[in-house]
Amino acid sequence: MNAADTAWIIVATALVLFMTLPGLALFYGGLVRARNVLSVFMQCYAIACLMSLLWLFAGYSIAFGGGPSGYWGGLDKVMLSGVDTETLSGTLPEILFFAFQMTFAIITPALIVGAYVERIGFGFVLLFSGLWMLLCYAPVVHWIWGGGFLADGGLFGEVGVRDFAGGIVVHETAGIAALVIAVMLGARKNKTTPPHSPGLVMIGAAMLWVGWFGFNGGSQLAADGGAAMAITVTHISAAAASLSWALWERIKFGTPSLIGLVTGTIAGLATVTPASGFIGPGEALILGAVAGILCQEAVNLVRNTFQIDDTLDVFAVHGVGGIFGTIMIAVFGHGTWAAQLGGLAIVGGFTLVVTVVLVKVVGLFVRFRVDDEAEATGLDLAVHGERAYDIMS
Repeated sequence: MNAADTAWIIVATALVLFMTLPGLALFYGGLVRARNVLSVFMQCYAIACLMSLLWLFAGYSIAFGGGPSGYWGGLDKVMLSGVDTETLSGTLPEILFFAFQMTFAIITPALIVGAYVERIGFGFVLLFSGLWMLLCYAPVVHWIWGGGFLADGGLFGEVGVRDFAGGIVVHETAGIAALVIAVMLGARKNKTTPPHSPGLVMIGAAMLWVGWFGFNGGSQLAADGGAAMAITVTHISAAAASLSWALWERIKFGTPSLIGLVTGTIAGLATVTPASGFIGPGEALILGAVAGILCQEAVNLVRNTFQIDDTLDVFAVHGVGGIFGTIMIAVFGHGTWAAQLGGLAIVGGFTLVVTVVLVKVVGLFVRFRVDDEAEATGLDLAVHGERAYDIMS
């Protein structure tokens, strides 16, 4: 065990949890109408609790167990069987590695929340998210990070899929699942109401930005120069994407908005995530500058061209950003084209199929979409019996 590595990953674990609670909750909560803000908080918080228990029960074992195949980690580490304070994973206590990876298992299904806010059943959110994490997310983790068939020495030879902190594992899977649910759920009855609190959105985005240092820097799993570089390029990409989004918005619409600026931040963070352990500052600047424009155009494509109500643009920002960053690893020469494109295709197809099947199956047992009256009233009162503000908008 290395004490410095252990100390850093303890901090990184806290930072990644901070991304979901309260960062993502505030970011998403500010983007919805006032009558639905508590429902978003409830979804994010409950997902964090449920994923933690499911990761303990079986998720960690599926992802990082020593299963005999490259497709499934097995169940040998169910309930952390065989793991104690002396067990190591590299230079870290394995129990800490478990906790760090647990925070990733929390935020990935929580990202999907943005696609279905304001109209989905709470029971569906919990049941779907739990099954999706176990049957979609955890196997993909094993394939790429757990020594599975997409890792080095697997399907693509000596150099496998390069995904440092989750461009495929987190952002592609969440983005595709979000798009699928948005299509199957259908659009909101009223899509024209603007975000009720841009200030909350900015605060949440700022928390996500800070937390992302643990997300990407912690993925080095060591307190060294690689972690420092990952943090640096993460910051540069986020800053560049924020400004390029705002500039592109100014060129197209005449005014740059706060919502646009901070959405650009998230686009830059998602895009640099898979590449953050391989690139330098100049490459990060390019990634961020392009991501701010690319993801903004993807928002327009999903919303206006395809008329899909991915409410908070999960696919356009996280999915497109993560996919673009994954491809750019090959462009910059840090991975092979076959592995990067092949990994994207395999994981994308798997995520699509699993998500569709789970939506169909879970919908047989719990309500998929709330009724029209609940949607009009707002989920805060209709589903949770509470409201965020005395004066509702």
